[in-house]
Amino acid sequence: MTYKRVVVTGVGALTPIGNSVPEFWDSLLKGVSGAGPITYFNPDKIRTKFACQLKDFDVLRYILPKEARRMDRVTHYAVVASDEALKDSGLDLTAENLDRAGVIYGTAAGGHGTSIASVEQKIIEDGNPRYSPFSLPMVLADSIAGHLAIRYGLRGPNYVTTSACASGGNAFIDAMNYIRMGKCDFFVCGGSESCLNIVAIAGFGAMRALSTRNDSPQQASRPFDIDRDGFVMGEGAATLVLEEMEHALARGAHIYAEMVGAGMTCDAFHITAPREDGQGACNAMKLAIADAGLKVEDVDYINAHGTSTP
Repeated sequence: MTYKRVVVTGVGALTPIGNSVPEFWDSLLKGVSGAGPITYFNPDKIRTKFACQLKDFDVLRYILPKEARRMDRVTHYAVVASDEALKDSGLDLTAENLDRAGVIYGTAAGGHGTSIASVEQKIIEDGNPRYSPFSLPMVLADSIAGHLAIRYGLRGPNYVTTSACASGGNAFIDAMNYIRMGKCDFFVCGGSESCLNIVAIAGFGAMRALSTRNDSPQQASRPFDIDRDGFVMGEGAATLVLEEMEHALARGAHIYAEMVGAGMTCDAFHITAPREDGQGACNAMKLAIADAGLKVEDVDYINAHGTSTP
């Protein structure tokens, strides 16, 4: 079949080095680090005492208090990034067929924080705990996509992809395929994470996956250094609006880029380590290049998944 073409028409970001795309981009160009001491809880009893937290973020600037109380922070972050991306796209949702628009969003942990808080506060601390009817929906990863669909009225495909560090990438690929097969006009898609809590950081620390450079957190992430000792945990969200190209051109949208191909593979090797010969990553890249109808020499930038783990 002949595929439709897919373009990026909106971008949004909420990050430890900027609460919007312009702030984020400016910090990137200046080499700003988002790493610093953990303030969300007391890290004295665990090995790693730093992370990349959001700065000066108040969810009530973006979401009404009643709505915010019904969401985990991971959904707060997705909403803020998606609001920015949709505004940036210039889409007039009142003029669109929203049956042909959807949400596919990625997260590895989902509402992990709500789950932990419920155990700590309701079971351990309270003698006679009472539970909110929103506790379970807040924990479920898929509630991210659900809340976004309700907020914008998008009635097309709606789900969350969960594949560890590849979750956001999977969301983009799935959205691209729906659009290029002619099933949808546009998607809100991206990734959100909010797991800066003692369970997640202590757990990764027990795996020896996190850096312990507590005296120099801003220099801790060093993926290509022989002395690397682990990655640095962070939080935030990023959203893209993916749109069918003719649909975008017809409304005079600004086009940032075209998404032309993707490849997905699995090493089937180890729970955390990739194959040492890199065959899985190599196969994924070959599939993406073939899917795009390109040659290897056409590619002039590769973004490494540089975790900084040994």
